[in-house]
This record gives sequence, structure tokens and C-alpha cells, in this order.
Amino acid sequence: MVELKLKKWDSAEHLQTKEDRAPYFDACLEEAGDDVAFIAKALGNMARAYGMTQLASETGMGRESLYKALSADGNPSFATVLKVMCALGLKFHVGVVSVEKPA
Repeated sequence: MVELKLKKWDSAEHLQTKEDRAPYFDACLEEAGDDVAFIAKALGNMARAYGMTQLASETGMGRESLYKALSADGNPSFATVLKVMCALGLKFHVGVVSVEKPA
């Protein structure tokens, strides 16, 4: 029998360009709902792919602060989210919810 060797999936390996990052983050926002930790972790994955040192330089934030804020346990401020997204070449796009919520 052949032994199958599996490698742990790391989404950061597939997020090298802003064209890679945009649909990934869009899908994460859709999936996350109101789970802030999920969104922070998704930003952290993109940040690791981009390079934390480069990101820290471009955002004016410390690497350690970015690692902490963009972890699954992090709780980044909206200002941090916007700075990181800008450095990653991303922007928010607002759409209308197609399903109306009950009153």
C-alpha cells in the first residue's frame, strides 16, 4: 500500500497578488457573518502572504501589533482594518442585502 503524505493547508500560499486576495477576502466576508475573529484571521492570512515586515512599514504599525490584531484571537480596530486593506491593495465594496429580514 502506498503511503499518502499530506501537507497542512495554508491559504497564505495562494494569496500572492491582490487579484488572489480580493475574491478570497470577499468569500471570507460572506462566510463570516458577524464573526469578527474569522475576518481578522482572513486579514492575517493575507498579511502573512504579503509579508508582515512590508505591511508594518506601509501601515506605520508594529509587526507584533499586526500579528496580534490579525490573529484568530485579535480584535483589530476599524482603522487597522482599513490601513491593512489599503496596503494589500483592497477596498470595501457595499452591496444591498437581497433577503429582507423579518421585522
